[in-house]
Amino acid sequence: MIRKKFIAGNWKMNKTAADGAALTAEILAAIGRETAVDVVLCPPYTALESVGRALEGQSVKLGAQNMHPEKNGAFTGEISAEMLRSLFVSYVILGHSERRTMFGDTDAFVNKKTLAALANQLKPILCVGETLAEREGGATLAVVQRQLEGGLAGVTAEQLASVVIAYEPVWAIGTGKVATTAQAQEVHAYIRELLTKLYGAPLAQKVRILYGGSMKPANAPELLAQKDIDGGLIGGAALEAKSFVELVKAAILAS
Repeated sequence: MIRKKFIAGNWKMNKTAADGAALTAEILAAIGRETAVDVVLCPPYTALESVGRALEGQSVKLGAQNMHPEKNGAFTGEISAEMLRSLFVSYVILGHSERRTMFGDTDAFVNKKTLAALANQLKPILCVGETLAEREGGATLAVVQRQLEGGLAGVTAEQLASVVIAYEPVWAIGTGKVATTAQAQEVHAYIRELLTKLYGAPLAQKVRILYGGSMKPANAPELLAQKDIDGGLIGGAALEAKSFVELVKAAILAS
């Protein structure tokens, strides 16, 4: 099974609307209408419209960093799937470790978001991953299993085709630490094994699993060469056009 490589840039709380449009223009100038790899830009809410306009007619897709599961209502500061769709958002990051650790997103809440996203034709990038304490305690696979099964509860086999999984070892995000290639591949393979148990091998082989632990141009080729690593959910390296484009090109070479 040859899965199309996938590179998503998570800008987190960075870039104004104008900054975001400028960065998008730089990225597009370098990769043009590249179709060998799926590329997604996930700016903050305030830059979705400006980045979306810059992406019109391009193969690069627009993603959001989070959403609320309800359609509307008294949820101050929140954004619904319908609101994202009105801005032509295609993907949404759900269950990111920062949402889980800083904002208390539980597996059950992430699951509600996942189901709401799918019901509104948004493709979830569902994040799973362990903290340093959990890894050192030998709980990595148990944590990943709990988060994956919790996040996908009620997701049908048909809907799974729209889901992307991102494995992010929390201890390797923004710390400069990177899981070894073997460590990353081990967990990616385990995720695919879990998907096989839940949905069967044919479907599990189609799901893209991204690595989200400080992927950079220097380590990307080795990571992307692994059997079960299908791309990257990129943080810091997505905030500068040159490094992000290098990662896209690394994914093209690994395709």
